[in-house]
Amino acid sequence: MKKILITNDDGIFAPGIRHLWNALKGHFEVTIAAPATEQSGVGVSITAHHPLRLSEYAWSEQARAWCVTGTPADCVKLALNEFYTDPPDLIVSGINCGANSGRNVLYSGTIGGVIEGLMHEIPGVAFSCYDMNNPDFHQAEKHVLNIVNHTLEHSLPSGTLLNVNFPSRTCGEIKGYKLARQGKQFWAEDPDKRFHPSRGHPYYWIGVKLAQFDEHEDSDVSWLQKGFLTAVPIHVGELTDFNHLTARKVNFEKLYP
Repeated sequence: MKKILITNDDGIFAPGIRHLWNALKGHFEVTIAAPATEQSGVGVSITAHHPLRLSEYAWSEQARAWCVTGTPADCVKLALNEFYTDPPDLIVSGINCGANSGRNVLYSGTIGGVIEGLMHEIPGVAFSCYDMNNPDFHQAEKHVLNIVNHTLEHSLPSGTLLNVNFPSRTCGEIKGYKLARQGKQFWAEDPDKRFHPSRGHPYYWIGVKLAQFDEHEDSDVSWLQKGFLTAVPIHVGELTDFNHLTARKVNFEKLYP
């Protein structure tokens, strides 16, 4: 039986991770390692300035689960070192409350946990629901196993993850699957400046507003708005801009006095 590690960024008590496990239980040997508290927006960050605590959590007779006082990447790091002699076949993250479409993948702890797995040559799939409020996890759950099985049967390229988003419940039943390109939108800042009531110094809630763009018709953002499930293959195995490297290498190296 293939082995799957489940993580998320909404925390081990979030409903989305339970729906993810429901979709995979009985089909795989599942281990769960998730943050003790919500870690949305932490990306692939790790905890370096204070110790981590790892506690077993009573989940089910069918799976062992641990909560970690850190980020999703911390969870994956500890799980791979503490629970496995041989690595899992796949890391699956989510189901996130709120879309991780467009360039929001750069902020996402849901994506971050899967990226950490790629550092160890373990493929991964991240799942997110478009709706931040009242997401339809039940509909999403119906499609998880299908996509996970396909990913295991058709290996992802080294350094590539699959980023899956489910459309809003306002779109009704999912209209189909689209393997898409990454869109441009992202959560831009919308700072709310306030003042301490007794000391008077300012403080801020960073706030967010959705920065929107003219999207390519085959982007995840466009297809989600039309009611389709989207999957974007995101490659993080090689981060070099080779066009720039080739074009500027000689001139840059001549700068040395």
